[in-house]
Amino acid sequence: MKLNRKLRMGMIGGGPGAFIGDVHRKASRMDGQIELVAGAFDINPRKSKQMGRELYLDRKRTYGTYEQMIEKELKLPKDERIDFVAITTPNNWHFPIARDFLNAGFHVMCEKPMTFNVKEARELKKIVKKTRRVFGLMHNYTGYPMVKLARDMVRGGELGKIRKIRVQYPQGWLATALEKTGQMQAAWRTDPKQSGGAGCMGDIGTHAENLSEYITGLKITHVCADLSIFVKGRRLDDDGNCLLRFNNGARGILHASQIAIGEENNLAIWIYGEEKSLEWHQEHPNYLYVKEADGPVQVWARGNGYVGERSPAAGRATRLPFGHPEAFLEAFANIYGNFADTLRARLEGTRPDPLMKDFPNVDDGLRGMLFIDTVLASTKSKQKWTRFKK
Repeated sequence: MKLNRKLRMGMIGGGPGAFIGDVHRKASRMDGQIELVAGAFDINPRKSKQMGRELYLDRKRTYGTYEQMIEKELKLPKDERIDFVAITTPNNWHFPIARDFLNAGFHVMCEKPMTFNVKEARELKKIVKKTRRVFGLMHNYTGYPMVKLARDMVRGGELGKIRKIRVQYPQGWLATALEKTGQMQAAWRTDPKQSGGAGCMGDIGTHAENLSEYITGLKITHVCADLSIFVKGRRLDDDGNCLLRFNNGARGILHASQIAIGEENNLAIWIYGEEKSLEWHQEHPNYLYVKEADGPVQVWARGNGYVGERSPAAGRATRLPFGHPEAFLEAFANIYGNFADTLRARLEGTRPDPLMKDFPNVDDGLRGMLFIDTVLASTKSKQKWTRFKK
């Protein structure tokens, strides 16, 4: 049966002053397929109600707790209740909220890292399989068109066998003890009770890990890691360096830092094959550079017809003609778009097109948590190499 309406979204987190929740709200409505109708936006019920007023939501559907939201939404007729929930809280809340919504029959979009620890990630994977709900994970950088082009080039064999992967994500915003000033984003990210076992490596290192595996299709098998805390009094890592080994024999270097003064969000990746190499920079995301041993550098530019011809996924993820930049919000929206199309197909009882299913899922979330665990184990180990946990 054709679903002739927008998908109804609820949100947990994203209250007054929150950054990522506001990004989710903007991105989710970009294509006109999703509407936010309910939420429990803050652990403080008063602030949750305030956010609901600012978003002009029905007062009755702005809830004080996520448990109350589940209870009240289930009492609504099926044609009124939310279809899915977006989880935009600190990491320690991801698992219980996702678990309870999935078990209540709702679909879920979750911020990364997926859970607080590996045990929760394994359990969540079982729940997703059992409930057969659609589960999306917001590794938003996989939503960029030129990342999808890079993936299709690499997996299509254009670079030849992959030999080396270099990926980085340096930032400088935590070069001082910003968390001691009351800055909300810094406070929870540097708190092990909210963030988990890793700081910088969990927050942005997992993006680098995910990007390397997404583009190449390879899996990290071994890690040699060195995590550091440079800011006095900080309890979680603010800088990390990793040597990597991949399952095809390729070698890699992963660097993530939040004390690199002058850096903003300089996520970038270089992939070297036996025949060609490519490079992509998140701060200049509309271009993909392809190089060969005896020839000029090719610059593939987003929005041109040749990009969509080479990569239908990149074409699908492109909204504007060439020369009009697309970036961060659009990448988020591309994840939401594929998630929404997959969910719509599920609700209509049809099979989603493979291009629709091109968004991070619970398996990617588990890989991310295993990466964090392996890095933490490696940095404490006296051995050079630590096998990637399974």
